[in-house]
Amino acid sequence: MPMQPWFSDAKLGIFLHYGIYAVDGVAESWSFYSGDVPHEQYMKQLDGFTASAYDPKAWAALFARAGAKYAVLTARHHDGVALWDTAHSSLNVVERTPAGRDLVGPYAEALREQGLKVGLYYSHSDWNHPDYASVVHPDAPNDDVRTNRFVTPEGGVEDLEAWTRFVAYRDAQVGELVSRYRPDLLWFDGEWERGEEQWRMRELSEQILAVNPETVLNARMLSYGDYATPEQGVPVKAPDGPWELCLTVNDSWGFQHKDDNHKSVRQLVRIFAETIGMGGNLLLAVGPREDGTITPEQAGRLEGLGDWISRHSQAVYGTVAGLPAGHHYGPSTLSADRRTLYLTCFDTPRETIGIRGLRTPVEKITVLGAGTELAHHVTGGLHEVPGLLWIDAPQAADVDPYATVLAVELAGELDVYRGTGRT
Repeated sequence: MPMQPWFSDAKLGIFLHYGIYAVDGVAESWSFYSGDVPHEQYMKQLDGFTASAYDPKAWAALFARAGAKYAVLTARHHDGVALWDTAHSSLNVVERTPAGRDLVGPYAEALREQGLKVGLYYSHSDWNHPDYASVVHPDAPNDDVRTNRFVTPEGGVEDLEAWTRFVAYRDAQVGELVSRYRPDLLWFDGEWERGEEQWRMRELSEQILAVNPETVLNARMLSYGDYATPEQGVPVKAPDGPWELCLTVNDSWGFQHKDDNHKSVRQLVRIFAETIGMGGNLLLAVGPREDGTITPEQAGRLEGLGDWISRHSQAVYGTVAGLPAGHHYGPSTLSADRRTLYLTCFDTPRETIGIRGLRTPVEKITVLGAGTELAHHVTGGLHEVPGLLWIDAPQAADVDPYATVLAVELAGELDVYRGTGRT
C-alpha cells in the first residue's frame, strides 16, 4: 500500500508514555532492565497505578490546541504491562492495578472526537514474558542483547518452542489492538533484540494490513515499515522518504518527578520549524503522571507551541520541505503548489533578509500573521546565476516573539540555482 497522505500532512503528533513507571517516576522498563531499580520494586508499582484523574477528552482537547493531528499512546511497553484488558496476558492494568479499566478505548474515542488520528505504541519485546528470553539474536547489535537476562537465554541455549509461543502471544495482542481500536498508526519498538525473520515481520505486517490496509507502520517493523523514526535530535540530513522526529519535552519519555529540564517554547518552535522545513513530522513526547494528568509545565509547552502554529498555520499544514540548506539562514516550507515560500527567521531580522539562488521572480512578500507587506529587490546576478534577493526587515511590531515567518509569493513554481557559478 502507498503511504497514507495524512501522515506527511500532519506535521505534529504527541507521544504519550503512560504506564506504571509513573508511580515511582522511574525510567519506563529500562530501570529494571539496566538494574537501576530491582525488578520486584519496579513491579510493585502496579499497586499504585490508579489513573484516578485519567481524562482522555482533556488530553485530546490539549493536543488539538497544540496543533497536533495525531497522537501515539504506549499501549504496551517493554515491561509487558498492557493498558487494555488483553485476553492473552494477566499483566494488564485492568486485572492488576487499581485503575481497573481499559485505558486504550477511551483514548481512541477521544482522539477521534477531536478529528485526530489514533496511534498506538507496542513493543515487540516483553521483558516480563516467561517465553521471551528463549532465542539468541543471529547478529546481536550490542552486549546487552547478547547477555541481558531479560533478553537472552542463560548459556545461550535456545528453546524454539517457547519462542513460537511468544510470537503467537505478540501477534494475538497486536490483533486485539487492530481489531478492537482500529489504529491509524502502529508505532512498534524493541525490534533490535531479534532478527527480522525471528520476529516474523512479514507475517505480522500481513496480519495487520488484512484487517486495515491503511494502517501506517513505523520503521521498527524493519523492511515492512513506512517511515523513519530518528530520536532526540534534528537530523543534519533528512532520511529518505517520510519521517518523524521523536523528541521529549524534558529529558524523559515518561513522567519522572525530578526531571525539570524542560525545553522552552522557543526551543520547541525552533525544532518544530527545522523538522517540517526538512519534510518531517515532530512527535513530541509528554509523560502523564500516574493519575493520568499532564503536568502544567508540559501542558504549557504544548499550548505555547500551538499558539505559534495557529498564527502561522499556512506555513505548516499543506506544505512540503522548503529551500535546501544554504539559500536562507533558517528553515523554510513550500506550499503544495510550489508557488509560496515560507521563510522562518528565529532571530529578529535587521535591515534585510537575503535569499540566494532564487530563480523564480517574486510577486509579493508579507509577514505571516500580520499581513504587512515588505519591500524587496534583487542585486547582482550573471548569466545562469541569479542575483541576491533582499527583503526589508519587518518592523518591531510585526516580529513574532518566537519565530517570524515571511510569505514569499512567487510568479511561478519555485526554481532555485544549485550550481557553483562561473569557474
